[in-house]
Order: sequence, then C-alpha cells, then structure tokens
Amino acid sequence: MSARFSHRLQILSEGDNKACLQQIQHGIEKEGLRVTPDLQLSQIQHPRALGSTLTHPYITTDYSEALLEFITPVYLNPEDALNFLSELHTEALNKLPEGEFIWATSMPPVLQGDDLIPIATYGDSNIGQMKYVYRQGLAHRYGKAMQTIAGIHYNFSLPEQFWEIIRKADGDSSDLSAQDYQSASYFALIRNFRRYAWLLSYLFGSSPAVDASFLEGNDQHGLDRLDDQTWYLPWATSLRMSDLGYTSDAQSSLAICYNTLDNYVESLWSAIHTPYPDYEKIGVKGSDGQYRQLNTNLLQIENEYYSTIRPKRVTQSGEKPVVALKERGVEYIEVRCLDINPLMPLGINAAQARFLDTFLLFCALEDSPEISDDECDIIASNFGLSVREGRKPDLQLHDGSRPRGLTEWGAELLERMQPIAELLDNVSGTSLYQESLSSEGKKLNDVSLTPSAIILKVLEGGQSFRGYSAQQSRIQDDKLRSQKLDSERQGYFDDIAERSLHDLADKEMSDTVDFATFLHEYFTSEEIKA
Repeated sequence: MSARFSHRLQILSEGDNKACLQQIQHGIEKEGLRVTPDLQLSQIQHPRALGSTLTHPYITTDYSEALLEFITPVYLNPEDALNFLSELHTEALNKLPEGEFIWATSMPPVLQGDDLIPIATYGDSNIGQMKYVYRQGLAHRYGKAMQTIAGIHYNFSLPEQFWEIIRKADGDSSDLSAQDYQSASYFALIRNFRRYAWLLSYLFGSSPAVDASFLEGNDQHGLDRLDDQTWYLPWATSLRMSDLGYTSDAQSSLAICYNTLDNYVESLWSAIHTPYPDYEKIGVKGSDGQYRQLNTNLLQIENEYYSTIRPKRVTQSGEKPVVALKERGVEYIEVRCLDINPLMPLGINAAQARFLDTFLLFCALEDSPEISDDECDIIASNFGLSVREGRKPDLQLHDGSRPRGLTEWGAELLERMQPIAELLDNVSGTSLYQESLSSEGKKLNDVSLTPSAIILKVLEGGQSFRGYSAQQSRIQDDKLRSQKLDSERQGYFDDIAERSLHDLADKEMSDTVDFATFLHEYFTSEEIKA
C-alpha cells in the first residue's frame, strides 16, 4: 500500500469527509436477446407496446432488433438501480410476442447466418436513420454475429466533493481548474482499472463456451470442441471479451491513449477522421444507392471503439460525445467488460455491484502513473490471458517485468481493497461491502466457485451450451415474470411507452433537411477546439 493511498484514505475517513461516499452515483445498462422457443433470434419487430426504441428512456435496442437494452436511471444506492432493472425485465417480458424469452447468457443462441440477424430500426427521422446506417456499417466491417454478443455496463460517478477532498489531501497547488483536475483524476482511475481488469474477468467472467453456430465459417478460432453444438476453452473465463468478441484488425492499429483527456480525445478524433482502405472498398453507398456505412474512416463514430472502460459525459442534443468530453470534462465512467451471469435473474446482483464500487474506489485512490507503450502491451497481455486461460492452475501474469500468479496477485489486491470496504460499510451502516470482498476472495482460493467454472462443469457433464443457456433463461424469466408490477408501476411504464411513441412522431415531423444533408452537417458542424 503506497503512502499516497494511505494518506488519501485517512483524509477521506475523517469527520464529515466520508459522507461524500454516500453521493456515489450508479447506473446499469443490460442487453439481452429476444429468443424464440426453438432457440433462434426473434425476427419480429420490437413490440410497439414497449414504445419507441429511439425515444424511450429505459427500454431500447442495441445492434439487432432482437437485442433488447435496458437502461436504469441514476441512483445513489446500487440496489435501487437493480430494482429498477428488475422492473424493466418484468415489463418487457410481459409484452414480448408469445413464446419469446430473454437469453440469459452473453454469447448468443443458435444463429442461422447473417440474413437472420435483423439490424435494429429506429424510425424515419434523420437521427433514427443515422443509428440504423451506423449498424449497417458495423455489419459490413465486422460481420453481424459479433454484434449479437450481450453484456452489462456499470456506470459509476464520484461526487465533486470527493475530488475536492482528494485534491486537498494531495496538497495539489496546480493551476488546473476543478473540471480539469476531476477529468485527470478519472483518467488515473481508468489507467488503474485497465491494469487490474483481469481480476474482474477471473471473478465474474461467465462465458467459457459458445454455440457452434457462432463460429460458422471461422476455422481460426482456436477453441476446443466440447460436443457437436458447443466449442469452449478449458480454462476460459470470458470468451466474450477475447479476440472472438469485440475486436478488429482495424481497431488493433489504434493507439488510444488514456494518459490525459486531451490525448484520448485527439486519438479518438483522429480515428473518426482517418480513412481506412478496407472500409473505402465497402463504400458509403452500394450500387443500389442505399447507405452501407456512415463514412469510410477507421471509426464511423466514437461508440464504435471497443474498450473495457470509457470516460463519459452526458451529451446535449446533437452533440458528439468526444466534443462533450473535451469541453466539459469527464462526468462518470462506464465499465464495459462484465458478462451476463446466467446464474442470476438479472445477470448481476447487489453483492457484485458493491464489489465493483470497492474496486473502482480503489482504482481512484491508488497511485496511477501514466502508461508507457511497454506497459500497454503488458496490460493487453494480462487481460488476454485472464479471459482465455484465467482459471489455469498457476497462471502467471506480469506485474511490470515481474511474473505474478493471478490468484496470488488477486488476493493481494483484495487485501489492499479491505480498508475501502470497511470505510464504505462505516458510511452505509452495514457489513455488506466487506462481505462482498470476502465472498470474491473465496473464488481466488477455490477456482470452482467462479461462474465460468460452475457453468463449464455443467457443460462437461453432457449439457450443450444452447441447452444450458435455454434452461437458465427460462428459470430466470419465470422468476422475473412472477414479480408482477402493481397497477401504479404498470401505469407508469405504460405512460412512458406511449409518450415515447409521440416523441418519435414529433422527431419525424421536425426534420427540416434530408438525410444526406443531416449527415454532412453532423460530421462538419463541430470541431475540437484547441
């Protein structure tokens, strides 16, 4: 434990300072595929009873029309976010077409080729068409199958008062504005997160196997066959986060820097404005005049960059995320490397959320030097090993130039996180944070307790990935359907859905230019200010 970490923690624990930890904000985004009784993707449009996917604040779609996305409001208590997420599941399940259910694992069910992976639609407004064309671009660039992978995003924000306390504890006398100091501190958190994200893969990774249909046409995947319907890796934790998932040759050439906000913004901005030969071959439009992608650059927009964590800022209408970050700084971070755990109704529970809070606070308080090119390679290697071989006995990662056993290093990190869990329990008047730390520590002592090991044990016992996933999906759906919404809450969700349809109609009526002009104005209207 560094002297700086100890001093920060001591100051944060004093008097009224610790009260700021009661103002930590949380939000959860969770994806889930709509699946038919024969375990294939739904080909039916998003139910109108759930409202408009463009304008509904809480229920939308991600890549595919069949890929639901639930978005909670921001809450101080993570349990409140989970309760709202549970309500969203119940609301959606009750309005799905007959026989459909929500797939409970990150890796998809039976895929029958790209033609039967429907791209999400968002109506006829210019912004709705832009969202659709962006997804067409993803299909042409990476194929559709990769886009059917589902996950959970955990949004986390520390209050401004927290950063003020830490700044005083450090004796910082720089001329940075409060906004710039906060952004720099969030980037320090992000760097530590990247250093230690392998621990989350080990503890929470829940995708050690995939359905054979996902790999159709790919003979370079490097997986082992478990049965006629299932491929796997014996020590894998999260194939979703491996090179089978959200990766691309084009993006591997990007050198996105997390050392400063300016570097991050500039590297993303460059990628959005740099043509890429393979994408130029695709063309913006096909011979039929239909859009194939938004542009031919390395990234169509910022969201195309796949990462385990993102710095975020709530955008204004029509504002690019990278511009919002540059002008108003980092507001929160989005953790993006979490699998859906099929052993839980929501794919995540309160104990995991409390562990994540402890882990993220540790990343914020610990020393975080800038990441060199060499360390960047080590970070990528450690994470890659953890997702493909994380449960391998005596697996060695690299702590700088020093080899470290994954479980030994993980236990050391949990020990360093212990005083943070104690502080969070002190503030909340519980013992739940320490209990979550203790529970996760048991997984480091006994690999069979990890979700990936539990899942693989069932599969090795003779059940296919698709059969197991269907079984767990139906178990979890039954639990969520049984939690009926009372009349007041049902009315609340019905009103939101109806209002979203009116908002969609208003958007479609309010466009004043054609789509080509809209796109041109979008990509030329804002420049990054020096």
